[in-house]
Amino acid sequence: MTSEYVTVSQARTPASSEVDEAVHRCLVAGFEGTATFPDTLKRLIDRGLGGVILFTRNVRDAEQVRELTDALRAIRPDLLVAIDNEGGGIGHLVAADAPQVPGSYALGVADDPNLTARCADALAGHLDTLGITASYAPVADLQRRPGNPIVRTRSFGSDPDLAARHLRAWITATEARGIASCAKHFPGHGGTETDSHHDMAVDWRPYEQLCADLEPFRAAVDAGVPMLMSAHVVYSALDPNRPATLSRRILGDILRLDLGFEGVLVSDALEMKAIADRYGEAAGARIALAAGADQVIVAVPDLEITLGCRDEVLEALRTGRLAEDRVQEAAGRVRRLAERYATPTAGPVAAWDAGAGLEAARRAVRAGSVSTPVPLPVRGAHVVDLFPPPHPALNWGGEDLLTEVRLVDPAVSGTAVSGEPADPAALAEGILRVAAKSPLVVATCDAGIHPWQARLREALVAGRPDAVRVDTGLPEGGSLCSYGRGKVNLRAVAEVLAG
Repeated sequence: MTSEYVTVSQARTPASSEVDEAVHRCLVAGFEGTATFPDTLKRLIDRGLGGVILFTRNVRDAEQVRELTDALRAIRPDLLVAIDNEGGGIGHLVAADAPQVPGSYALGVADDPNLTARCADALAGHLDTLGITASYAPVADLQRRPGNPIVRTRSFGSDPDLAARHLRAWITATEARGIASCAKHFPGHGGTETDSHHDMAVDWRPYEQLCADLEPFRAAVDAGVPMLMSAHVVYSALDPNRPATLSRRILGDILRLDLGFEGVLVSDALEMKAIADRYGEAAGARIALAAGADQVIVAVPDLEITLGCRDEVLEALRTGRLAEDRVQEAAGRVRRLAERYATPTAGPVAAWDAGAGLEAARRAVRAGSVSTPVPLPVRGAHVVDLFPPPHPALNWGGEDLLTEVRLVDPAVSGTAVSGEPADPAALAEGILRVAAKSPLVVATCDAGIHPWQARLREALVAGRPDAVRVDTGLPEGGSLCSYGRGKVNLRAVAEVLAG
Protein backbone atom coordinates (compact mmCIF):
# COMPACT_ATOMS: atom_id res chain seq x y z
CA MET A 1 0.00 0.00 0.00
CA THR A 2 1.15 3.47 -0.84
CA SER A 3 0.05 6.14 1.59
CA GLU A 4 0.83 9.83 1.89
CA TYR A 5 -0.01 9.84 5.56
CA VAL A 6 2.58 11.79 7.56
CA THR A 7 2.93 11.50 11.32
CA VAL A 8 3.80 14.76 13.07
CA SER A 9 5.35 14.39 16.50
CA GLN A 10 4.60 17.82 17.92
CA ALA A 11 1.50 18.43 20.01
CA ARG A 12 -1.68 19.09 18.12
CA THR A 13 -3.38 22.44 18.22
CA PRO A 14 -7.12 21.85 18.51
CA ALA A 15 -9.09 23.09 15.51
CA SER A 16 -11.58 25.86 16.08
CA SER A 17 -15.19 24.79 16.41
CA GLU A 18 -15.90 26.34 13.01
CA VAL A 19 -13.13 24.34 11.31
CA ASP A 20 -14.08 21.18 13.18
CA GLU A 21 -17.68 21.48 12.03
CA ALA A 22 -16.56 22.13 8.45
CA VAL A 23 -14.42 18.98 8.41
CA HIS A 24 -17.32 16.86 9.69
CA ARG A 25 -19.61 18.32 7.03
CA CYS A 26 -17.31 16.79 4.43
CA LEU A 27 -17.91 13.23 5.67
CA VAL A 28 -20.62 10.67 4.89
CA ALA A 29 -20.61 7.61 7.15
CA GLY A 30 -22.07 4.12 7.03
CA PHE A 31 -23.03 2.38 10.28
CA GLU A 32 -24.61 -0.70 11.84
CA GLY A 33 -28.10 -0.69 13.25
CA THR A 34 -31.79 -0.76 12.42
CA ALA A 35 -33.32 0.63 15.62
CA THR A 36 -30.29 2.06 17.39
CA PHE A 37 -26.92 3.30 16.25
CA PRO A 38 -23.48 3.63 17.83
CA ASP A 39 -22.60 6.40 20.25
CA THR A 40 -19.65 7.20 18.00
CA LEU A 41 -22.08 8.07 15.22
CA LYS A 42 -24.07 10.29 17.59
CA ARG A 43 -20.89 12.19 18.47
CA LEU A 44 -20.00 12.60 14.80
CA ILE A 45 -23.47 13.98 14.07
CA ASP A 46 -23.20 16.33 17.04
CA ARG A 47 -19.96 17.72 15.58
CA GLY A 48 -21.50 18.36 12.16
CA LEU A 49 -21.39 15.09 10.19
CA GLY A 50 -22.61 15.89 6.68
CA GLY A 51 -24.53 12.72 6.00
CA VAL A 52 -25.10 9.04 6.57
CA ILE A 53 -25.55 6.32 3.97
CA LEU A 54 -27.98 3.46 4.53
CA PHE A 55 -27.55 -0.10 3.29
CA THR A 56 -29.50 -3.33 3.51
CA ARG A 57 -28.00 -3.83 6.98
CA ASN A 58 -30.02 -0.81 8.14
CA VAL A 59 -33.34 -1.94 6.66
CA ARG A 60 -35.92 -4.25 8.26
CA ASP A 61 -39.17 -2.74 7.01
CA ALA A 62 -40.61 0.61 5.97
CA GLU A 63 -41.86 1.68 9.40
CA GLN A 64 -38.50 0.83 10.97
CA VAL A 65 -36.57 2.86 8.38
CA ARG A 66 -38.70 5.94 8.99
CA GLU A 67 -38.21 5.59 12.75
CA LEU A 68 -34.46 5.28 12.19
CA THR A 69 -34.22 8.36 9.97
CA ASP A 70 -36.36 10.36 12.41
CA ALA A 71 -34.04 9.33 15.26
CA LEU A 72 -30.98 10.41 13.28
CA ARG A 73 -32.51 13.80 12.53
CA ALA A 74 -33.51 14.24 16.14
CA ILE A 75 -29.79 14.62 16.85
CA ARG A 76 -29.40 17.24 14.15
CA PRO A 77 -32.19 18.18 11.71
CA ASP A 78 -29.90 19.13 8.83
CA LEU A 79 -28.32 15.68 8.51
CA LEU A 80 -28.53 14.30 4.96
CA VAL A 81 -29.72 10.69 4.87
CA ALA A 82 -28.69 8.98 1.63
CA ILE A 83 -28.91 5.61 -0.09
CA ASP A 84 -28.03 3.98 -3.42
CA ASN A 85 -31.42 3.73 -5.14
CA GLU A 86 -30.98 2.95 -8.83
CA GLY A 87 -33.86 0.53 -9.29
CA GLY A 88 -33.70 -2.75 -11.17
CA GLY A 89 -32.01 -5.63 -9.43
CA ILE A 90 -29.89 -3.17 -7.45
CA GLY A 91 -31.10 -1.60 -4.24
CA HIS A 92 -31.30 -1.86 -0.51
CA LEU A 93 -34.98 -1.25 0.17
CA VAL A 94 -36.58 -4.52 -0.91
CA ALA A 95 -37.67 -5.26 2.67
CA ALA A 96 -39.13 -1.74 2.89
CA ASP A 97 -41.53 -2.35 -0.02
CA ALA A 98 -39.56 -0.42 -2.61
CA PRO A 99 -41.40 0.26 -5.89
CA GLN A 100 -40.54 -2.29 -8.55
CA VAL A 101 -38.88 -0.55 -11.49
CA PRO A 102 -36.45 -1.91 -14.08
CA GLY A 103 -32.81 -0.89 -14.24
CA SER A 104 -31.72 2.02 -16.39
CA TYR A 105 -30.76 0.00 -19.48
CA ALA A 106 -34.30 -1.30 -19.87
CA LEU A 107 -35.58 2.27 -19.54
CA GLY A 108 -33.20 3.26 -22.32
CA VAL A 109 -34.45 0.41 -24.52
CA ALA A 110 -38.07 1.46 -23.99
CA ASP A 111 -36.84 5.01 -24.67
CA ASP A 112 -39.79 6.93 -23.29
CA PRO A 113 -38.49 9.75 -21.06
CA ASN A 114 -41.97 10.25 -19.60
CA LEU A 115 -41.99 6.62 -18.50
CA THR A 116 -38.50 7.03 -17.04
CA ALA A 117 -39.76 10.06 -15.12
CA ARG A 118 -42.70 8.03 -13.73
CA CYS A 119 -40.29 5.31 -12.53
CA ALA A 120 -37.94 7.87 -10.97
CA ASP A 121 -40.91 9.59 -9.32
CA ALA A 122 -41.98 6.30 -7.73
CA LEU A 123 -38.52 5.71 -6.30
CA ALA A 124 -38.24 9.28 -5.02
CA GLY A 125 -41.73 9.28 -3.50
CA HIS A 126 -40.93 6.08 -1.63
CA LEU A 127 -37.70 7.60 -0.28
CA ASP A 128 -39.64 10.59 0.95
CA THR A 129 -42.00 8.38 2.96
CA LEU A 130 -38.96 6.76 4.60
CA GLY A 131 -37.29 10.05 5.50
CA ILE A 132 -34.42 9.43 3.07
CA THR A 133 -33.60 12.66 1.30
CA ALA A 134 -30.63 11.90 -0.98
CA SER A 135 -30.34 9.21 -3.65
CA TYR A 136 -26.99 8.26 -5.18
CA ALA A 137 -28.62 7.76 -8.57
CA PRO A 138 -28.98 7.87 -11.56
CA VAL A 139 -26.02 6.24 -13.30
CA ALA A 140 -24.68 8.53 -16.04
CA ASP A 141 -21.99 6.09 -17.21
CA LEU A 142 -22.20 4.82 -20.78
CA GLN A 143 -21.85 1.07 -21.28
CA ARG A 144 -18.84 1.09 -23.61
CA ARG A 145 -17.10 -2.29 -23.29
CA PRO A 146 -18.63 -5.78 -23.47
CA GLY A 147 -16.35 -6.92 -20.66
CA ASN A 148 -17.23 -4.10 -18.28
CA PRO A 149 -18.10 -5.88 -15.02
CA ILE A 150 -19.78 -3.12 -13.05
CA VAL A 151 -21.83 -0.71 -15.22
CA ARG A 152 -23.72 -2.85 -17.76
CA THR A 153 -27.52 -2.67 -17.23
CA ARG A 154 -27.09 0.06 -14.60
CA SER A 155 -26.46 2.38 -17.55
CA PHE A 156 -29.11 3.85 -19.83
CA GLY A 157 -27.07 2.53 -22.76
CA SER A 158 -24.10 3.41 -24.94
CA ASP A 159 -25.61 6.37 -26.82
CA PRO A 160 -24.75 9.72 -25.19
CA ASP A 161 -27.88 11.45 -26.52
CA LEU A 162 -30.19 8.69 -25.30
CA ALA A 163 -28.55 8.66 -21.87
CA ALA A 164 -28.76 12.45 -21.69
CA ARG A 165 -32.51 12.65 -22.27
CA HIS A 166 -33.24 9.93 -19.72
CA LEU A 167 -30.96 11.51 -17.15
CA ARG A 168 -32.82 14.78 -17.57
CA ALA A 169 -36.14 13.01 -17.08
CA TRP A 170 -34.93 11.12 -14.00
CA ILE A 171 -33.34 14.15 -12.34
CA THR A 172 -36.30 16.44 -13.01
CA ALA A 173 -38.74 13.93 -11.51
CA THR A 174 -36.56 13.34 -8.46
CA GLU A 175 -36.10 17.05 -7.88
CA ALA A 176 -39.86 17.57 -8.06
CA ARG A 177 -40.14 15.28 -5.03
CA GLY A 178 -37.57 17.30 -3.08
CA ILE A 179 -35.07 14.43 -3.12
CA ALA A 180 -31.45 15.16 -3.98
CA SER A 181 -30.28 13.11 -6.98
CA CYS A 182 -26.66 12.29 -7.79
CA ALA A 183 -25.33 11.44 -11.25
CA LYS A 184 -22.42 8.98 -11.17
CA HIS A 185 -19.54 8.03 -11.72
CA PHE A 186 -17.82 11.11 -13.12
CA PRO A 187 -16.35 11.22 -15.77
CA GLY A 188 -17.68 7.73 -16.64
CA HIS A 189 -16.95 4.14 -15.56
CA GLY A 190 -18.25 2.37 -18.67
CA GLY A 191 -14.99 2.20 -20.62
CA THR A 192 -13.18 -0.06 -18.14
CA GLU A 193 -12.90 -3.80 -17.68
CA THR A 194 -12.11 -3.65 -13.95
CA ASP A 195 -14.50 -3.19 -11.06
CA SER A 196 -13.06 -0.41 -8.88
CA HIS A 197 -14.51 -2.15 -5.83
CA HIS A 198 -11.78 -4.76 -6.33
CA ASP A 199 -8.85 -2.99 -8.01
CA MET A 200 -7.77 0.21 -9.73
CA ALA A 201 -9.63 0.57 -13.01
CA VAL A 202 -7.89 2.27 -15.94
CA ASP A 203 -9.58 3.76 -19.00
CA TRP A 204 -7.00 3.88 -21.80
CA ARG A 205 -9.22 5.54 -24.40
CA PRO A 206 -8.00 8.71 -26.13
CA TYR A 207 -9.28 12.12 -25.17
CA GLU A 208 -11.71 12.36 -28.10
CA GLN A 209 -13.54 9.20 -27.02
CA LEU A 210 -13.66 10.25 -23.39
CA CYS A 211 -15.30 13.54 -24.36
CA ALA A 212 -18.41 11.69 -25.55
CA ASP A 213 -18.74 10.07 -22.12
CA LEU A 214 -18.90 13.54 -20.56
CA GLU A 215 -22.09 14.46 -22.43
CA PRO A 216 -24.54 12.65 -20.09
CA PHE A 217 -22.90 14.41 -17.14
CA ARG A 218 -23.17 17.72 -18.96
CA ALA A 219 -26.88 17.03 -19.47
CA ALA A 220 -27.24 16.18 -15.77
CA VAL A 221 -25.61 19.47 -14.78
CA ASP A 222 -27.85 21.37 -17.19
CA ALA A 223 -30.87 19.60 -15.61
CA GLY A 224 -29.86 20.96 -12.20
CA VAL A 225 -28.52 17.82 -10.58
CA PRO A 226 -27.38 18.87 -7.08
CA MET A 227 -24.74 16.14 -6.65
CA LEU A 228 -22.23 14.26 -8.76
CA MET A 229 -20.17 11.25 -7.67
CA SER A 230 -16.62 10.67 -8.84
CA ALA A 231 -15.14 7.45 -10.23
CA HIS A 232 -12.16 5.62 -8.77
CA VAL A 233 -10.80 5.27 -12.30
CA VAL A 234 -7.54 6.45 -13.87
CA TYR A 235 -8.12 8.15 -17.23
CA SER A 236 -4.74 8.05 -18.96
CA ALA A 237 -5.66 10.82 -21.41
CA LEU A 238 -6.85 13.16 -18.63
CA ASP A 239 -4.61 12.42 -15.65
CA PRO A 240 -2.36 9.37 -15.91
CA ASN A 241 -1.19 9.65 -12.31
CA ARG A 242 -4.34 9.64 -10.19
CA PRO A 243 -7.90 8.30 -10.30
CA ALA A 244 -10.61 10.87 -10.93
CA THR A 245 -11.59 10.99 -7.24
CA LEU A 246 -8.11 12.27 -6.40
CA SER A 247 -7.44 14.33 -9.53
CA ARG A 248 -7.50 18.14 -9.40
CA ARG A 249 -7.33 18.19 -13.19
CA ILE A 250 -10.53 16.11 -13.55
CA LEU A 251 -12.51 17.46 -10.60
CA GLY A 252 -11.40 21.06 -10.96
CA ASP A 253 -10.61 21.89 -14.57
CA ILE A 254 -13.08 19.54 -16.26
CA LEU A 255 -15.98 19.32 -13.82
CA ARG A 256 -16.01 22.79 -12.32
CA LEU A 257 -14.66 24.88 -15.20
CA ASP A 258 -15.69 22.97 -18.32
CA LEU A 259 -19.04 21.57 -17.18
CA GLY A 260 -19.77 24.46 -14.83
CA PHE A 261 -20.93 22.23 -11.97
CA GLU A 262 -21.56 24.19 -8.78
CA GLY A 263 -23.17 21.49 -6.64
CA VAL A 264 -21.77 18.94 -4.22
CA LEU A 265 -19.16 16.56 -5.56
CA VAL A 266 -19.13 13.38 -3.49
CA SER A 267 -16.55 10.63 -3.76
CA ASP A 268 -17.36 7.01 -4.33
CA ALA A 269 -16.73 4.94 -1.21
CA LEU A 270 -13.14 5.26 0.02
CA GLU A 271 -12.92 1.66 1.26
CA MET A 272 -13.13 0.42 -2.31
CA LYS A 273 -9.82 -1.24 -3.11
CA ALA A 274 -8.96 1.18 -5.90
CA ILE A 275 -8.40 3.78 -3.16
CA ALA A 276 -7.89 1.77 0.03
CA ASP A 277 -5.18 -0.55 -1.31
CA ARG A 278 -3.10 2.17 -2.95
CA TYR A 279 -3.55 5.22 -0.75
CA GLY A 280 -5.46 4.19 2.35
CA GLU A 281 -8.85 5.61 3.19
CA ALA A 282 -7.48 8.43 5.36
CA ALA A 283 -5.01 9.74 2.80
CA GLY A 284 -7.67 9.22 0.13
CA ALA A 285 -10.03 11.53 2.04
CA ARG A 286 -7.40 14.25 2.31
CA ILE A 287 -6.32 14.05 -1.31
CA ALA A 288 -9.91 13.94 -2.58
CA LEU A 289 -10.85 17.08 -0.67
CA ALA A 290 -7.70 18.85 -1.85
CA ALA A 291 -8.53 17.84 -5.44
CA GLY A 292 -12.02 19.35 -5.27
CA ALA A 293 -14.37 16.83 -3.67
CA ASP A 294 -16.88 18.27 -1.20
CA GLN A 295 -17.82 15.06 0.62
CA VAL A 296 -16.10 11.70 0.96
CA ILE A 297 -18.02 8.50 1.68
CA VAL A 298 -16.92 5.78 4.07
CA ALA A 299 -19.67 3.25 3.48
CA VAL A 300 -18.45 0.41 5.69
CA PRO A 301 -19.95 0.38 9.20
CA ASP A 302 -16.53 0.48 10.90
CA LEU A 303 -16.63 4.03 12.25
CA GLU A 304 -12.96 3.84 13.19
CA ILE A 305 -12.21 4.23 9.48
CA THR A 306 -14.42 7.30 9.33
CA LEU A 307 -12.66 8.71 12.40
CA GLY A 308 -9.30 8.03 10.76
CA CYS A 309 -10.36 10.00 7.70
CA ARG A 310 -11.60 12.84 9.90
CA ASP A 311 -8.36 12.94 11.92
CA GLU A 312 -6.22 12.89 8.77
CA VAL A 313 -8.06 15.92 7.38
CA LEU A 314 -7.81 17.81 10.68
CA GLU A 315 -4.09 17.06 10.85
CA ALA A 316 -3.57 18.17 7.26
CA LEU A 317 -5.26 21.46 8.05
CA ARG A 318 -3.08 21.96 11.12
CA THR A 319 0.15 21.32 9.21
CA GLY A 320 -0.86 23.27 6.10
CA ARG A 321 -1.01 20.25 3.80
CA LEU A 322 -4.67 21.05 3.14
CA ALA A 323 -5.96 24.60 2.75
CA GLU A 324 -8.69 25.69 5.16
CA ASP A 325 -10.50 27.69 2.49
CA ARG A 326 -10.83 24.50 0.39
CA VAL A 327 -12.54 22.70 3.28
CA GLN A 328 -14.73 25.70 4.08
CA GLU A 329 -15.75 25.90 0.42
CA ALA A 330 -16.71 22.21 0.46
CA ALA A 331 -18.59 22.50 3.74
CA GLY A 332 -20.48 25.51 2.42
CA ARG A 333 -21.74 23.53 -0.54
CA VAL A 334 -22.87 20.72 1.78
CA ARG A 335 -24.68 23.18 4.05
CA ARG A 336 -26.55 24.65 1.08
CA LEU A 337 -27.48 21.14 -0.08
CA ALA A 338 -28.78 20.32 3.41
CA GLU A 339 -30.80 23.52 3.56
CA ARG A 340 -32.62 22.45 0.42
CA TYR A 341 -32.96 18.69 0.88
CA ALA A 342 -32.35 17.52 4.45
CA THR A 343 -35.97 17.78 5.65
CA PRO A 344 -38.42 15.16 4.35
CA THR A 345 -42.04 15.96 3.55
CA ALA A 346 -44.18 16.59 6.62
CA GLY A 347 -47.43 14.68 6.45
CA PRO A 348 -48.72 12.43 3.66
CA VAL A 349 -46.58 11.98 0.56
CA ALA A 350 -48.28 12.25 -2.83
CA ALA A 351 -48.98 8.89 -4.46
CA TRP A 352 -46.86 7.55 -7.29
CA ASP A 353 -47.62 5.34 -10.27
CA ALA A 354 -47.11 1.82 -8.92
CA GLY A 355 -47.54 0.29 -12.38
CA ALA A 356 -44.91 2.34 -14.19
CA GLY A 357 -42.09 -0.11 -13.54
CA LEU A 358 -43.85 -3.16 -14.95
CA GLU A 359 -45.03 -1.17 -17.96
CA ALA A 360 -41.44 -0.12 -18.65
CA ALA A 361 -40.11 -3.66 -18.24
CA ARG A 362 -42.75 -5.06 -20.62
CA ARG A 363 -41.88 -2.46 -23.24
CA ALA A 364 -38.17 -3.28 -22.93
CA VAL A 365 -38.39 -7.02 -23.66
CA ARG A 366 -36.97 -7.72 -27.10
CA ALA A 367 -36.44 -10.67 -29.40
CA GLY A 368 -32.75 -11.29 -28.96
CA SER A 369 -32.13 -13.14 -32.22
CA VAL A 370 -34.17 -13.21 -35.41
CA SER A 371 -32.62 -16.58 -36.28
CA THR A 372 -33.94 -18.18 -33.08
CA PRO A 373 -37.56 -17.07 -32.68
CA VAL A 374 -39.44 -18.09 -29.56
CA PRO A 375 -42.08 -20.76 -30.21
CA LEU A 376 -44.74 -19.10 -28.08
CA PRO A 377 -46.23 -19.87 -25.73
CA VAL A 378 -43.71 -22.02 -23.85
CA ARG A 379 -45.98 -23.40 -21.14
CA GLY A 380 -45.23 -26.16 -18.70
CA ALA A 381 -41.52 -25.68 -19.31
CA HIS A 382 -38.53 -26.60 -17.21
CA VAL A 383 -36.88 -23.22 -16.54
CA VAL A 384 -33.14 -23.07 -15.79
CA ASP A 385 -32.07 -19.64 -14.52
CA LEU A 386 -28.31 -19.07 -14.31
CA PHE A 387 -27.06 -15.86 -12.72
CA PRO A 388 -24.15 -14.51 -10.67
CA PRO A 389 -24.42 -14.05 -6.91
CA PRO A 390 -25.23 -10.53 -5.72
CA HIS A 391 -22.51 -7.93 -5.76
CA PRO A 392 -21.61 -7.24 -2.11
CA ALA A 393 -21.82 -3.46 -2.54
CA LEU A 394 -24.90 -3.31 -4.75
CA ASN A 395 -27.20 -5.85 -3.15
CA TRP A 396 -29.89 -7.78 -4.91
CA GLY A 397 -33.45 -8.66 -4.08
CA GLY A 398 -33.15 -12.44 -4.61
CA GLU A 399 -35.26 -12.52 -7.77
CA ASP A 400 -35.15 -15.47 -10.11
CA LEU A 401 -36.96 -16.17 -13.37
CA LEU A 402 -38.45 -19.48 -12.22
CA THR A 403 -40.39 -17.77 -9.42
CA GLU A 404 -41.82 -15.19 -11.79
CA VAL A 405 -42.80 -17.77 -14.43
CA ARG A 406 -44.60 -19.82 -11.78
CA LEU A 407 -46.83 -16.84 -11.04
CA VAL A 408 -48.23 -16.92 -14.59
CA ASP A 409 -47.74 -20.62 -15.37
CA PRO A 410 -48.04 -22.84 -12.27
CA ALA A 411 -47.21 -25.94 -14.34
CA VAL A 412 -43.52 -25.02 -14.76
CA SER A 413 -40.64 -26.70 -12.99
CA GLY A 414 -37.06 -25.62 -12.91
CA THR A 415 -33.76 -24.84 -11.35
CA ALA A 416 -32.28 -21.51 -10.20
CA VAL A 417 -28.46 -21.48 -10.03
CA SER A 418 -26.74 -18.48 -8.39
CA GLY A 419 -22.98 -18.80 -8.70
CA GLU A 420 -20.82 -21.50 -10.24
CA PRO A 421 -21.96 -25.02 -9.30
CA ALA A 422 -19.51 -27.55 -7.86
CA ASP A 423 -20.21 -30.15 -10.58
CA PRO A 424 -21.58 -28.48 -13.74
CA ALA A 425 -21.56 -31.69 -15.78
CA ALA A 426 -23.62 -33.57 -13.21
CA LEU A 427 -26.01 -30.62 -12.92
CA ALA A 428 -26.50 -30.44 -16.70
CA GLU A 429 -27.07 -34.19 -16.89
CA GLY A 430 -29.65 -34.03 -14.11
CA ILE A 431 -31.50 -31.12 -15.71
CA LEU A 432 -31.66 -32.83 -19.10
CA ARG A 433 -33.01 -35.98 -17.49
CA VAL A 434 -35.71 -34.18 -15.50
CA ALA A 435 -36.70 -31.94 -18.43
CA ALA A 436 -36.75 -34.71 -21.03
CA LYS A 437 -40.52 -34.47 -21.61
CA SER A 438 -40.92 -30.70 -21.11
CA PRO A 439 -39.97 -27.61 -23.10
CA LEU A 440 -36.62 -26.30 -21.83
CA VAL A 441 -35.87 -22.64 -21.13
CA VAL A 442 -32.27 -21.66 -20.33
CA ALA A 443 -31.71 -18.14 -18.99
CA THR A 444 -28.32 -16.56 -18.39
CA CYS A 445 -27.15 -13.20 -17.05
CA ASP A 446 -23.91 -11.79 -18.43
CA ALA A 447 -22.48 -15.16 -19.40
CA GLY A 448 -19.71 -13.34 -21.27
CA ILE A 449 -18.11 -12.27 -18.00
CA HIS A 450 -19.21 -15.34 -16.03
CA PRO A 451 -17.93 -18.20 -18.21
CA TRP A 452 -19.44 -20.94 -16.03
CA GLN A 453 -22.85 -19.84 -17.26
CA ALA A 454 -21.81 -20.12 -20.89
CA ARG A 455 -20.37 -23.60 -20.34
CA LEU A 456 -23.49 -24.86 -18.57
CA ARG A 457 -25.77 -23.25 -21.15
CA GLU A 458 -23.88 -24.85 -24.02
CA ALA A 459 -24.02 -28.26 -22.32
CA LEU A 460 -27.80 -27.92 -21.98
CA VAL A 461 -28.32 -26.66 -25.52
CA ALA A 462 -26.15 -29.48 -26.90
CA GLY A 463 -28.52 -31.98 -25.28
CA ARG A 464 -31.60 -29.97 -26.17
CA PRO A 465 -31.16 -27.98 -29.38
CA ASP A 466 -34.80 -26.93 -29.07
CA ALA A 467 -34.14 -25.09 -25.79
CA VAL A 468 -35.34 -21.50 -25.64
CA ARG A 469 -32.49 -19.19 -24.61
CA VAL A 470 -33.20 -16.06 -22.58
CA ASP A 471 -30.76 -13.25 -21.72
CA THR A 472 -31.52 -11.41 -18.48
CA GLY A 473 -28.56 -9.03 -18.79
CA LEU A 474 -27.25 -7.56 -22.03
CA PRO A 475 -28.02 -9.44 -25.28
CA GLU A 476 -25.99 -12.61 -25.82
CA GLY A 477 -27.74 -14.35 -28.70
CA GLY A 478 -30.84 -15.58 -26.87
CA SER A 479 -34.37 -15.62 -28.21
CA LEU A 480 -35.49 -13.05 -25.63
CA CYS A 481 -33.66 -10.30 -23.75
CA SER A 482 -34.97 -8.42 -20.72
CA TYR A 483 -32.03 -5.99 -20.35
CA GLY A 484 -32.02 -6.41 -16.60
CA ARG A 485 -32.73 -8.67 -13.63
CA GLY A 486 -35.10 -6.53 -11.64
CA LYS A 487 -38.24 -8.32 -10.49
CA VAL A 488 -40.35 -6.56 -13.09
CA ASN A 489 -37.83 -7.43 -15.83
CA LEU A 490 -38.19 -11.11 -15.00
CA ARG A 491 -41.98 -10.82 -14.71
CA ALA A 492 -42.13 -9.28 -18.19
CA VAL A 493 -40.12 -12.18 -19.65
CA ALA A 494 -42.31 -14.67 -17.79
CA GLU A 495 -45.41 -13.16 -19.38
CA VAL A 496 -43.92 -13.47 -22.86
CA LEU A 497 -42.96 -17.09 -22.26
CA ALA A 498 -46.38 -17.99 -20.87
CA GLY A 499 -48.14 -16.25 -23.74
